Amino acid sequence: MKHLPKHLRPRWRYLAVELETWPDERIGRRSFQRELWYAGQNLLGDPGSADADLTVVRFAFTDGTGEAVVKVRRGETDPARAALACIAEIDGAPVGVRVCGISGTIRAAEENYLGRDRQDSGERNVVFGNEERAAVLRDDVGDVRLDEAFVGATDLDYHLV
Repeated sequence: MKHLPKHLRPRWRYLAVELETWPDERIGRRSFQRELWYAGQNLLGDPGSADADLTVVRFAFTDGTGEAVVKVRRGETDPARAALACIAEIDGAPVGVRVCGISGTIRAAEENYLGRDRQDSGERNVVFGNEERAAVLRDDVGDVRLDEAFVGATDLDYHLV
């Protein structure tokens, strides 16, 4: 089966969502996805829910707070936000749901709205194994280029030139 040409593929938007409930409650990805589908179906109906195609692509929840990234078809972000606003409880636990922002990629949604740090990387020359080599450095770790491969190293394993 052939793939669709790029101009015919569906376009997506990603909603960055924050969740909050009591500290002792446990909420799983499946439970959140199920409640999202029910809310979308109850508010938008079957055709509207199918048009929005609400899918949880990232989910993390600990100690009463969590965050998720929800995939929605482009042009259906307002109905998706309305469906998210209809979620009042998950597995019997009261929950607060807040949409932090909308983005065109998962990475941008995480970095801009959910507080994930961007990786600052840069290529530098380092001394590794008594030879000067090129390395890609990110924070306190680096990947040093050997002949045809990379070796992972920390800042204690190499010296900047």
